[in-house]
Amino acid sequence: MTAPLGFDVVDADQHYYETDDCFTRYMPEKFIRERRALEVVRRPGDERSRLFIGDDKVAFFGANPCENTGRPGALLEYFETGGGTGNALFHGGMISADELPASRSKASRIELLDEMAVEATLLFPTIGVGVEYQLSKDREAYLASLNAFNRWLDDDWGYGAEGRLIGVPLLTLTDIDWAVNELERVIALGARMVHLKAGPVDGRSPADPSHDPFWARCEEAGIPVAFHLGNSGEAEYYSAMWGENPNPPNHRYSPFQRVTSFGERSIHDTLLALVTHNLFGRFPRLKVLSVEFGSEWVEPLLKKMDRSARMCGPNDWPFGAVTERPREIFKRHISISPYPEDNVVALARLIGEDAVIAGSDWPHPEGVIAPTSLAAPLVADLSPIAVRKIMRDNSAGLIGLAVASS
Repeated sequence: MTAPLGFDVVDADQHYYETDDCFTRYMPEKFIRERRALEVVRRPGDERSRLFIGDDKVAFFGANPCENTGRPGALLEYFETGGGTGNALFHGGMISADELPASRSKASRIELLDEMAVEATLLFPTIGVGVEYQLSKDREAYLASLNAFNRWLDDDWGYGAEGRLIGVPLLTLTDIDWAVNELERVIALGARMVHLKAGPVDGRSPADPSHDPFWARCEEAGIPVAFHLGNSGEAEYYSAMWGENPNPPNHRYSPFQRVTSFGERSIHDTLLALVTHNLFGRFPRLKVLSVEFGSEWVEPLLKKMDRSARMCGPNDWPFGAVTERPREIFKRHISISPYPEDNVVALARLIGEDAVIAGSDWPHPEGVIAPTSLAAPLVADLSPIAVRKIMRDNSAGLIGLAVASS
């Protein structure tokens, strides 16, 4: 499972499969009694459990992904073998998370990291990033749910005290006082990074100055903010305008929705907002990550931002004029984790080798089985120092681990 790199890697994107009580273990009883919390429902005769919030099924998942998922690496295998019939993510058959002990157990995951030659990894949710948009429709329960989830995360995986499994808490800017308080709470417990859902925040840009207390504290504490692929709501608020199903499960998105409403649009527009709404002008030491959104959209975005900036006068910027070339701001503040099939060498030359971070997405079917295999396309065209940066040091620096490359 390892490649002869001469160093252990730092993986910018791994996941866990949550337990049934991930949102309820610490949820106040009021919300459970009123059925405003996420529930895992097992009905007589059903082969698999389903996820519900009250009487509403969680639309993003056809079934509980912890009991019904593809094998690690299934998607790449599908393409490498010429594909076949059926859903590409389920190529080779469906499995349960319980068949992958390291996806459920902290101790087993650390053993697996040793086998993988992975020094440390960022850990993101599976269910969590898929249900957040639907939870957000009930603000009070949403905030309680994220707090409960973050407490569960600290219990089962931790925030990275041992420097290996870096659980990333879920935060939201929906309520700025709550956001700052929850940020302070997880920082005090050792959090090294936090996550925000991509997309607008209740009709405002995430870079709207009303959110500055959150960003200011992140900058002060040296806490990077990650945006990870999930349900950001575009199918409901965008593709529905074109007559498409507003709430399809993620494996049943139409071709139109896969282009407009899943992945690229949310991160493209979010990072565009952060740059052109002058967030980094106000917070020059802030760091942001794009994880599992791929990188094909980066070059067109840089071109569009630069061209648009040249066309705008000083009064055309809603939160203060950006006087520097937008692409240079992007390259300095934003780290990109590309898909394994992306041209990572071209990305490194476009935004700089310091801004690229390798992520395996293990154990999801879209990812790779061996994180070190991500280095294979790099070694022929990039220097050993550049390879080490992408495979380890860039991510290591973001989470406070020692960095050797220069």
